[in-house]
Amino acid sequence: MKNARQIAFDILIKIKKDNSYSNLTVDSILSSSELNSRDYSFVCAIVYGVLERSITLDYTISKYLSSPLKKLKPEVLIILRMGVYQLLFMDKVPDSAAINESVKLAKSNKSAYASALVNAVLHKVQKNGLALPDKDNNKTEYLSIKYSYPQWLIGKWIKYYGEENAVGIMEKSIGRPPMTARVNTLKTTKSDLIKELEKEGVLCENTPIENAINLYNTGDIEKLSAFKDGLFHIQDMASQYCAMALGAKRGEVVLDLCAAPGGKSFTIAQMMENEGSLLSFDIFEHRVGLIEQGAERLGINIIKASVSDAERFNSDIGMADRVLCDVPCSGLGIIRRKPEIRLKSPEDIDKLPNIQYVILVNASKYVKKGGRLIYSTCTLNKQENEKVCKRFLEENKNFKAVKVLPEVKRFNNDDKFITLLPHINNTDGFFICALERTE
Repeated sequence: MKNARQIAFDILIKIKKDNSYSNLTVDSILSSSELNSRDYSFVCAIVYGVLERSITLDYTISKYLSSPLKKLKPEVLIILRMGVYQLLFMDKVPDSAAINESVKLAKSNKSAYASALVNAVLHKVQKNGLALPDKDNNKTEYLSIKYSYPQWLIGKWIKYYGEENAVGIMEKSIGRPPMTARVNTLKTTKSDLIKELEKEGVLCENTPIENAINLYNTGDIEKLSAFKDGLFHIQDMASQYCAMALGAKRGEVVLDLCAAPGGKSFTIAQMMENEGSLLSFDIFEHRVGLIEQGAERLGINIIKASVSDAERFNSDIGMADRVLCDVPCSGLGIIRRKPEIRLKSPEDIDKLPNIQYVILVNASKYVKKGGRLIYSTCTLNKQENEKVCKRFLEENKNFKAVKVLPEVKRFNNDDKFITLLPHINNTDGFFICALERTE
């Protein structure tokens, strides 16, 4: 059986070569492993830690190479990152184990030729510690290496939110974020759910949202009896705020245009007390299946999930009281959950606002007079957020922006738009705009 470090290496090399999402790759590989809970946690700590700190790690490694970092083969680079991460950021791992096990990884993964290099670099890191550039010489470079974010993104966040908030966002992205559960009020209450979870050894913590709790010491969440019985689903508070902003009521017709895997639809259905009509769409058939499976587990029967392209008007859908378009985005607000997102290029992001605007305009066509439309993203990029909504309001005079969720703290006291920042709201980075059709 493979040991924990080998499995962590396998996950990291797959993410690098396939450009795959960390959470999906971790779940896929660990679900078929036979690791105990301690090794399971160790693998997750290394994988997410290496991804979170990759810029910092590469800067440190490069200090001890005679050739450019880019000349290293992926396998050798991953092994070095793992070793350096253990030396610098995992206090409970003995230095000798971090170094010796990294050398073993090189020898057992077709990189024996580089075992001496791995050994030498790690010993130098052990001796000299974390390497950081001069703060006074280049502040942005210093922040980039310290927090492991690309300089272009740091510059964007400082411009949009100020340096203090930019640093706060980056600091909050380090370490694993809380796992938040939405209580399925169709089957239980928060107090009863907490009792059930505590029986299974789960630690529960209250949140500012009435039917949301943070979970700790869960192990594999899908193995919990309370999960199997459909007593909750996992959903960050930001997404729950988004569903709350929609304000759906019993008996209404509601559309969720970019719904998969279905978390917001599930919360909306619970707010509707499972009465009314909730049409949930996705462009991919297999993702529609995820919505259906989740709704069945939770005992929700008002959701009708089907395939539809959010960019194209579908006359068969009809008009709705409330429409949610949580559009595809750059994901810059969920870097703490998918740390590899920070390595996206600006070019990957620049094309998104036009797509998002098309979806928003299309979504507006389904809204009844007096109805509400929510535009939301899980990104912190004003080009994808405020700019899209302002353009829409300028070109669609039959809609107005309305203030929702007055109890939620805004970083800039904006009445029209809500930007949730991780260090202020203890949520994912998120944007919400509520629009109402006036005529």
